[in-house]
Amino acid sequence: MTAVDLTAFIEKLADLAGQTILPFFRTAIGAEDKSGGSVFDPVTEADRAAEAAMRRLIRETFARHGIIGEEFGTEHEDAEYVWVLDPIDGTKSFISGFPTWGTLIGLMHAGRPIYGAMAQPFTREYFFGDGKIATWRGPGHDHAPTLRRLYVRACAQLSRATLLTTSPLLYPPAELARFRRVEQQVRLSRYGYDCYAFAMLAAGHVDCVMEAGVKAYDIAPLIPIIEGAGGIITTWTGESAASGGNVIAAGDKRLHEAVLALLAD
Repeated sequence: MTAVDLTAFIEKLADLAGQTILPFFRTAIGAEDKSGGSVFDPVTEADRAAEAAMRRLIRETFARHGIIGEEFGTEHEDAEYVWVLDPIDGTKSFISGFPTWGTLIGLMHAGRPIYGAMAQPFTREYFFGDGKIATWRGPGHDHAPTLRRLYVRACAQLSRATLLTTSPLLYPPAELARFRRVEQQVRLSRYGYDCYAFAMLAAGHVDCVMEAGVKAYDIAPLIPIIEGAGGIITTWTGESAASGGNVIAAGDKRLHEAVLALLAD
């Protein structure tokens, strides 16, 4: 499987998901609550249909590969190559009509994320990376497709940083207290962007993204994009974020170290 084949195949997966999801966006689509009575965790027909379509294509093309997906669980997760799928990361934004959701597609080799993509079909944006290079494709000023390398921006000090998280409501009390400790030190804090927050970090528009209790399918596809843009992403204790948990991404290693120190204090 060459890099060119991989790139083309992941784009095909993203296009398939987008074609499945877009007819449902900004319609009267219903949402089920899969939380079991805790914090509202919606899932829609679009989530399930898109993941099912991607799984079928993966099985047809790479029969020996494993799959980890949000909606339909794991298949052969001990395989050498494992696909990680989140058909709509940001379903709450999706059902609210906001275009800050995305389809996440990642590939792991021996437990390490080696390629990732985030597609936003409504805005026609596509972010992808292999851990060494990250790229954005989207509409240019003349609406023609444009390609641009992604680079994080330098920001060494918390007092100059912009911090994003999806929602403080998703944090358990102990983690929320630690997040607030960081938030009090930054210049600007913004909520509500799901995977789009990590994309904006890779594009150099924000400095730090923090989340608590994420799953592998929420984060593994984003790691090669962030690292390919020159950023750093770990757990709150500085370990690999590939399996999820409490994660922090930063565009500047100095800022990442400052946040880790605050979290450990």
